[in-house]
Amino acid sequence: MANLPNTNNEEIENFKKIAESNDDRPVLMLNLNRYRPKAQYPDGKLYKEYMVVLDQLLSEVGGKIKWRTKVHGTLVGSQNIHEAIGIWYPSHRAFLKVMSAPASERNMLLRKEAVEHADLHRCDAD
Repeated sequence: MANLPNTNNEEIENFKKIAESNDDRPVLMLNLNRYRPKAQYPDGKLYKEYMVVLDQLLSEVGGKIKWRTKVHGTLVGSQNIHEAIGIWYPSHRAFLKVMSAPASERNMLLRKEAVEHADLHRCDAD
């Protein structure tokens, strides 16, 4: 999980233990993103390029976007996000391969340009 801000090292270690175990299983990652103004979410060129490369990266590791939705406001709490994305991975191990897949470097460059803040939550896949 190199180069990602606000990482929860304890949870990452737990995630790695699952990936290395005989109990590895599909996982849904809930991505809550706030984009930089220059991304011009949802119609800007930078945002669209980021999504194209993300799709390419996910196909390289066997993952896929299950759903993507615009967030219209926060009723409870203080998290200010533009979009929620549910990304399914066939295993925890597949998710960890995201950082070494061929499209990873380009994805991370675009992510840095487009995404102002992101929270990532591990969820049940079913």
